[in-house]
Amino acid sequence: MALNVALLRESFELVLEREPNLTHRFYDHLFSRYPQVRSMFHPSRRAVQEKMLTDALASVIDHLEDAPWLVEKLGAMGVKHVEYGVTPEMFGWVGDALLVTLAEVAGPDWTDEHARQWGAAYSAIAALMLEGARAAEQRAHSSRSRMTQPPASSG
Repeated sequence: MALNVALLRESFELVLEREPNLTHRFYDHLFSRYPQVRSMFHPSRRAVQEKMLTDALASVIDHLEDAPWLVEKLGAMGVKHVEYGVTPEMFGWVGDALLVTLAEVAGPDWTDEHARQWGAAYSAIAALMLEGARAAEQRAHSSRSRMTQPPASSG
């Protein structure tokens, strides 16, 4: 499915206009639906985390038509998230909480097309993050394998 970039951008602007602290509401949904992730976030850093997420979402929205940027930045972000202990299953939880939050804030302006487009966009984001994490793990594994192999004999 080709993403409707205009719809994604317009709806993102709409929800930020209605709820400038969108990511605070997002984390409320994430923690209430998936309380097991709460321990991954230090309470004293919540405001910092919310700002980072807002900035990341805005950057992705700004670069929706820049595939190399998305691959590079989201791949690197995926590596970091796996280092923090995020599992592939948790990406689905985040997507669920994000879509619920967007729909709630957009209210009657949220349509089935918004749900489809945001679902597809988030799926692409999560896939790029997970691919970045997998690629980094493969590089690390390959590097470890080379380091543990005995040198070839010259005989």
